[in-house]
Amino acid sequence: MFRQFGTLLLSAIAVSAIDIHVSSTGGNASSPHMYGLMFEDINHSGDGGIYAELIQNRAFQGSVPFPSTIYPWEPVGGAVLALQNTSVPLSKALPTSINVSGKGKIGISNPGWWGIDVKKQKYTGSFWTMGAYKGKFSLSLHSNLTHQVFANTVLPSKSKSGKWTEHTFELEPREAAPNSNNTFTIQFDCSGESINFNLISLFPPTYKNRPNGNRPELMEALKALNPTFLRMPGGNNLEGDVSRYPWRWNETLGPLKDRPGRPGTWSYQNTDGLGLLEYFHWCEDLEVEPILGVWAGMFLGTEEGHILSAEALAPWVQDTLNELEFILGDVNTTYGALRASLGHPEPFYLRYVEVGNEDNLNNGGPSYSNYRFPMFYNAITAAYPNLTIISSTGDFTALGGSGSSASWTDYHIYSRPDNLVSRFGQFDKVSREHKTVVGEYAVIQENKKNVSAVEWDLPKYKNPVWSGAVAEAVWTMGAERNGDAVMGLAYAPGFQNLNSYQWAPDLISFTANPAQTVLSVSYRVIELFGSNTHKETVPAVSNSSFGPAYWVAGTNGPSKYVFKTAIYNSTANVPFNVKFDGIAAGTKGKLTVLSAPDGLSVNALNKEDGTGVVVETTEKRVQDLTAKDGGVFGFELANYEVAVLTT
Repeated sequence: MFRQFGTLLLSAIAVSAIDIHVSSTGGNASSPHMYGLMFEDINHSGDGGIYAELIQNRAFQGSVPFPSTIYPWEPVGGAVLALQNTSVPLSKALPTSINVSGKGKIGISNPGWWGIDVKKQKYTGSFWTMGAYKGKFSLSLHSNLTHQVFANTVLPSKSKSGKWTEHTFELEPREAAPNSNNTFTIQFDCSGESINFNLISLFPPTYKNRPNGNRPELMEALKALNPTFLRMPGGNNLEGDVSRYPWRWNETLGPLKDRPGRPGTWSYQNTDGLGLLEYFHWCEDLEVEPILGVWAGMFLGTEEGHILSAEALAPWVQDTLNELEFILGDVNTTYGALRASLGHPEPFYLRYVEVGNEDNLNNGGPSYSNYRFPMFYNAITAAYPNLTIISSTGDFTALGGSGSSASWTDYHIYSRPDNLVSRFGQFDKVSREHKTVVGEYAVIQENKKNVSAVEWDLPKYKNPVWSGAVAEAVWTMGAERNGDAVMGLAYAPGFQNLNSYQWAPDLISFTANPAQTVLSVSYRVIELFGSNTHKETVPAVSNSSFGPAYWVAGTNGPSKYVFKTAIYNSTANVPFNVKFDGIAAGTKGKLTVLSAPDGLSVNALNKEDGTGVVVETTEKRVQDLTAKDGGVFGFELANYEVAVLTT
């Protein structure tokens, strides 16, 4: 039970009880947005992830870094496949289509994003064709292993020569497939003519039935964290890489045929089916605050020209004002009218705008402070004085137009367990004049003797580990103690497709099969803490200093206390006596404890036995406690346990 994880902080043996007296008043107001979400389109988090589209490479989108490809489409029945840029494109955004030719019953098949989950539910789809074909199309979902057909339908062709036409359909499986190793197929009887196909789409039911929406089980996993904000549309995803492809909000709007997509920063092409409107729908559906990131004139990399001059940046400042008008403007404005035409006449709810992402890196700090941040700050606050503008440098060196510092900043930290625990008091003495949001945090590398910083050229954890999750709990409690200065926390990255990923560890891992979704140990800690927030942090006086036990206390009104604690690197069990002001003997309390049984430190997908079963390696126990004389609750925690006591 007391497995050691590498080189750990030295703590004294806890032999006597820690007595803690929690006051009912005298603290500080806590942020109402303490635990939130950060979405970065990495690890196929969007396409192939939370975005529910089942077809991979649905529109043959490409770019200089990632040229259009036929993969993973396969020919059926001897069909010959070729990519074509026809003289009549489907749209300016989607010029490339797939030409299917041959004789007899031919077609194309798509394995989805490393599989397609097939259940007894209605699937909706569509595809566009061009070509003189008067027959019928046969559409099906079937097993790659047994070739069993789970659903099929037949459509009369509306295809025409020299003109694109859309076909819509539904598929409703008669039974669920036993696994996700399934394929979608389009077939037709060909007598020598060829047909071009484009924008071939298939959706399962989505979260809250949003058209072009998200996977329900992944959204439900986010909802269970009780989040309060979403930082979007990511960090590096916003910036664009050395090929100069920042995220363009206006190219992610409207019908899918009008979205060109873009080369993302994580080695693959993005469809941008998950666009600006979808992000705001996401916020509405989860009832969270959006924190909108806008590009600040710095590409990833350090080559010459990766930072724009003030003159080159000016059109991008105006582009941000256009975006904000789209979000906040009434229907009488140019971009507010555009929003209304897309089905949302009411302005979206937005209070926070972050300028850039990690603009202190890659020699970006001086230009960001000198002109890039002020240009955005001046323009945005002049047009929208009620918006809070957040700098991306993690400090308050970026100045606004008035000469005063930005009111908020976005601080990121990736760390080792020991180092993160050592930062428990990091926010105790920061200025309350300015606020910090932690847009990204995680333990990503094991402890190493005499090394505190992450070594980016060395391997990171494959999955979150329990010692790291406990260290994260300690550090976030330090932030909660300063809820008047720290406005929110978001673990990053949020998602990982286990079939293709560029970063680990991640909060939630998944495959095409929803039964294989892995909720990490870090997820479990955030779920516990995010479901037990408080409105006011209150003093908690103890006979013991912090370490190996760490804690924070808060209230949600008279006699409604929340006490959080974690044990990091103790050589013995730690007994507690916690007294709450105003609590009488006999009062009931609930203690919820998380631990890693048998020394297991990571959640994982068990592939060794071939079953694909999720191995749950955190253990949760709930104890009903009764206050003793003086309103004292007594309990004991073991090493590497995280707990919440509520009254």
